[in-house]
Amino acid sequence: MLRPIPDLPPHVTGLHAHGEVLETEYEEALIKIINEQLSRNHKINFVLILETNIKNFVSGAWCGNVKIGFKYFFSWGRVGLVTDQKDILGYSDLFKYIVPGKFKYFPLDNLADAIKWVSVK
Repeated sequence: MLRPIPDLPPHVTGLHAHGEVLETEYEEALIKIINEQLSRNHKINFVLILETNIKNFVSGAWCGNVKIGFKYFFSWGRVGLVTDQKDILGYSDLFKYIVPGKFKYFPLDNLADAIKWVSVK
């Protein structure tokens, strides 16, 4: 399940993932908030709180990240991934090497630091 992260600065958007996440749910939610973000700003500053096991991302959902990453290739600003799962980092490292922008990982108890970092213009 995905839900928007409330109370972020206007130039930052984010999603909180928990439980099972379907491919269509992920892509639709992510594309919607990215398009809203780009209508207000020139860059995508994004926080993803991942409180579900990567195995709960139904086949293809996590891979949709790559497709979306390329669709908005030059629009990425800062992306903060907030999770306590070490095994997710291998999946996400791909972004750091192929998509412009800055990517950083934070443990769940450092959510405030992640939001602060992503909020830097």
